[in-house]
Amino acid sequence: MQQFKLDFSPIVYYTSGKDCSEWVLFLHAAFVNYKMFQPQIKYFENKYNILAVDIIGHGKSTDTKKGDCVEKMSAWIYDIMNAEKIKKIHIVGISLGAVLAQDFANRYPEAVNSLACFGGYDINNFDKKMQKENGTSQIRMMLKAFVSIKWFAKANKKISAFSPQAQNDFYDMNIQFPKKSFLYLASLNSMVNVFQTKSRKYPLLIGCGKFDIPMELQAVEDWKSREPQLKVAIFENAGHCVNMDMPQKFNEVMEEFWENTKNYL
Repeated sequence: MQQFKLDFSPIVYYTSGKDCSEWVLFLHAAFVNYKMFQPQIKYFENKYNILAVDIIGHGKSTDTKKGDCVEKMSAWIYDIMNAEKIKKIHIVGISLGAVLAQDFANRYPEAVNSLACFGGYDINNFDKKMQKENGTSQIRMMLKAFVSIKWFAKANKKISAFSPQAQNDFYDMNIQFPKKSFLYLASLNSMVNVFQTKSRKYPLLIGCGKFDIPMELQAVEDWKSREPQLKVAIFENAGHCVNMDMPQKFNEVMEEFWENTKNYL
């Protein structure tokens, strides 16, 4: 992967290949970086042009200025697409990445070839009770991080992944997350329940792991009830970060989804 950064943006991004006809954007979960998609990048880099980013405050995207926050991610991604001359793209988001993927699709629907969200929820219809429960859980985890990033990472890996290998890989990335970067995530709720879902001109795939938290499984079920035409993938031996727990199965699901996208009307 080649590394780039636009002069007016804090976001470091990575590309692989530019000889394929279609582009894929990978948006990672909170507290890690683009490397959580290494199995996908390796698998797809000869079939699709790959674009991956480090979300603000994560990985190498820490050269920020006053006012920079996660709410600006969609605009920064759109700027990157323009710089790379990408008109439309398949978007894959995991957890935090699923929130950002939806926000981008809300703001720039004409730039979306397909949308795939895992370990996330419908940001246009997020139940208030569920939102409060999610916020309370996040605050508890943040308090652990402020005491000790190692304590936080050890607890977080068990929530974020199911298999021992995926948990260890998640921990190795999480341990590098700077405490100050929590500030960049403070505006995350400003993306929730802002837009109304319009008729989608692109296919949507959602899902999670069977061993994700019950609230996530309920969120997937509720989303499906509102948009019956979307596709759902539940991964049997996975937790929150399904692409890390079951990389091969995840790759197969995505490949089939993108192939079917070509026939989408």
